[in-house]
Amino acid sequence: MVNTPEELGAWLRLVLTPGVGNESARRLLAAFGEPEAIFSQTETALCQVVSPKQAQALCHMPDGCADLTQDTLEWLQAGTGPSRCVLTLGDADYPAPLLDIPDPPLMLYAMGQTAHLPRLRAELALAMVGSRNPTPQGAENARAFACSLAASGLTVVSGLALGVDGASHEGALQGATTGQLATIAVVGTGLDRVYPRQHRELAHRIAQNGLILSEYPLGTPPLSPNFPRRNRLISGLSQATLVVEAALPSGSLITAKQALEQGRDVMAIPGSIHATQSKGCHALIKQGAKLVESAQDVLEELRLPIPDAQQVLTLDKQSPEDAFSGDDPERALLRALGHDPVGLDALQARCGWPTAQLQAQLLELELMGQVGRLPGGLFQRIGSA
Repeated sequence: MVNTPEELGAWLRLVLTPGVGNESARRLLAAFGEPEAIFSQTETALCQVVSPKQAQALCHMPDGCADLTQDTLEWLQAGTGPSRCVLTLGDADYPAPLLDIPDPPLMLYAMGQTAHLPRLRAELALAMVGSRNPTPQGAENARAFACSLAASGLTVVSGLALGVDGASHEGALQGATTGQLATIAVVGTGLDRVYPRQHRELAHRIAQNGLILSEYPLGTPPLSPNFPRRNRLISGLSQATLVVEAALPSGSLITAKQALEQGRDVMAIPGSIHATQSKGCHALIKQGAKLVESAQDVLEELRLPIPDAQQVLTLDKQSPEDAFSGDDPERALLRALGHDPVGLDALQARCGWPTAQLQAQLLELELMGQVGRLPGGLFQRIGSA
């Protein structure tokens, strides 16, 4: 970990120097050692390792570097709240799984249960990603899978985004035991801000029972290019990536692609052929991703033991209509709904009910959590995941 203001300032200067990316910085570190040694070199010496333009840039202090160094020191020394630290490439506590990916971050900011950092192992972590606008069933699948997998001892890694990410973090926090590293949120901003704002309270709970990580300096806003880039860390920290729901052009598929490039496994949960959010998962399955229907499928694919006491959750563990008996209207309507999204007109044709009765029964099932309302006036049953 960074121990002195001078050390922190040198690392920040290296990271902030315009035109010097991670690859060039790693070459400089390999040639000269610590960042302080890099900045003691002549421009001629630096040109032996990087381009003349980069060498010239390294000879000048980047704008704002001194202020950022002071802000970071104050952030590290905050007397209240969760533990905080800044790790640099080569630190003993730097997460070992990230050293195996092609482009590990030079600096890593951490907040939360930082004592777990040196013990992070990819084989005990699973990335869960998916749509920011999931179907109700997709959100429930993410929460239930994460809860069951965390109860089995896995750490769930995701990106704190709306939708599947948030549901995955919530499920992991619910299923983890006391003292377990429940979940890791890898974010695309500085750790002095929470994005999206709706997840401020969730972020605080993650900091209490997990970790929040970022490669971006304090003050970094939620810039669009940051999020696809941070995805390599989500997959890199994990043995495998589980895609819950994803449209065809999506950040979740970027994460899956990066996982494959890193030699990690990819799994996907199938969904309705009519749902846009399922098409990305179906494409991954066609390309060889493991189709999973239960938490047990995930554990078997990862070759992890399945605890005897674990309640295995599957997509069809219990049909919602099993909760009803006889000829209750709820049971009849759930059977008419099936498992694919359906519009009101089609549903009315199936069950033959008057519009008012059908709408009233749908509202009742929606309030019970048995039916979800989708965009476009569609409805879908919500089952256990």
